[in-house]
Amino acid sequence: GAILATSAAAFAPAAVAPRAVTAVNSFSSEIFDVRTVDMAGTTEQIVKGGRDLFPLLPKAFEGIKEVGVIGWGSQAPAQAQNLRDSLDEAGCDIKVRIGLREGSSSFEEAREVGFSEDADTLGEMFDIIGKSDLVMLLISDAAQAALYKEVFAAMKPGATLGLSHGFLLGYLESIGESFPEDMDVIAVCPKGMGPSVRRLYEQGKEVNGAGINASFAVHQDTSGKATELALGWGVALGSPFMFETTLTSEYCSDIYGERGILLGAVHGIVESLYRRYQRQGMSAEKAFIESCESITGNIVKIISTQGIKAVYDGLNDDDKKIFEEAYSASYMPAKEILQEIYDEVSSGNEIRTVIMHGKRIEKFPVGKIDGTDTWSVGEKVRESRDEENIPLNPFTAGVYVATMMAQIDVLLEAGHPYSEVVNESVIEAVDSLCPYMHYRGVAFMVDNCSFTAKTGSRKWAPRFDYILDQLAYTAVDNGKPVNQDIISAFKEHKVHEAVTACCELRPTVDISVGTASSTKEIVIE
Repeated sequence: GAILATSAAAFAPAAVAPRAVTAVNSFSSEIFDVRTVDMAGTTEQIVKGGRDLFPLLPKAFEGIKEVGVIGWGSQAPAQAQNLRDSLDEAGCDIKVRIGLREGSSSFEEAREVGFSEDADTLGEMFDIIGKSDLVMLLISDAAQAALYKEVFAAMKPGATLGLSHGFLLGYLESIGESFPEDMDVIAVCPKGMGPSVRRLYEQGKEVNGAGINASFAVHQDTSGKATELALGWGVALGSPFMFETTLTSEYCSDIYGERGILLGAVHGIVESLYRRYQRQGMSAEKAFIESCESITGNIVKIISTQGIKAVYDGLNDDDKKIFEEAYSASYMPAKEILQEIYDEVSSGNEIRTVIMHGKRIEKFPVGKIDGTDTWSVGEKVRESRDEENIPLNPFTAGVYVATMMAQIDVLLEAGHPYSEVVNESVIEAVDSLCPYMHYRGVAFMVDNCSFTAKTGSRKWAPRFDYILDQLAYTAVDNGKPVNQDIISAFKEHKVHEAVTACCELRPTVDISVGTASSTKEIVIE
């Protein structure tokens, strides 16, 4: 339909040189306490969130009387509800409205969580855009690329454009365009899928808040108030801490990360190890436990609270040797794919791929990805799961950690700051996404993310599956010696200090995917 139609210029050849990335991470606020933290020997600035900061929201949102949340995908339901609830608790006289396409099936879902036409909090998207002082544009990336001109034209003078992804900037740059110069453009980007943003907000109400960390960016500040509004938005979402980035740095790291260890790579790792363990004589159920369950039920839980290296440090000597064999063999093959992904994203190629996929979506809808034997067996395993006795398979740990570290190194080599690297490669994986795969399988994790994420994950997961099977596992089976330089680099890596610093900032609440919530997860039948 028209919402996915876009300019032919979007598909014109573009320069393939990766864009330079510079994340700012040096800012000030007259409202919120800006803290300086040590991230692996580098100093970065953050704002720590918490419900005790809600009384500061009226000042942060000064001049904002009406907020329009446009869309109802992964992020919009969570952000709209969190923002509405936080502003109400803070005593702000600010109306939060939902704007949707005429005839959208999402109207009923918005009504179910308290937005309505009768209360003037639900309406047609362009009508809502025209009324809003802050337009939170949370429609799909493909739809943003198709409709940006109409959105900009509908915004009233002095309104702020709010994004939760840098994709639109990447698209505009690829066709030689930019945002209108007379508006503030900000972004608040939760480092997790929308349902987890809402679930943790609900579950943290009794402990001064819990949620998903967020990066924020101030791309244009004509009013001089953009930073304060962005920080207030992040606090209202329930973010435990916020760090500064740029829109370019955000989309390069975010689109890259979801194709890597966050979604695509972990899917490929599980599929490849599940087959490998069966070839070695394990039953299907045992193979699933030693691959997927070991990651989601043990490895990521250690990383979440103790850091990456704690996975290795907790092994006995024999298991450390197995970990090292798997890590040494997997690191470079994984990094090869990850570098390719980063180059595709930073050059704009992956953005064009997403838009082209959007044009095909009506003819080729997104299909199920959990119908294979792997995930059918996984359903049976979950029914009889012994949560307290999920094994930590050292080979699985070596492959998973090697891929995570390779993802980290590609980002660091491209100039991303530790706060962004750790959130996009570690925290989002272990605290937001893997709990969903642990609860109900890979599709439940992937398909509750954005269109850009779920399509990218499907594209790249098979590449990780293939290269690990062809290069990493064969190296181990053929007795290739462990590369001690690779192992030493892992043990001595500075990122471990940064992860520890971030672990200290995490909320005390672990996400509970199975409890009652106003959020509604997606299941593709």
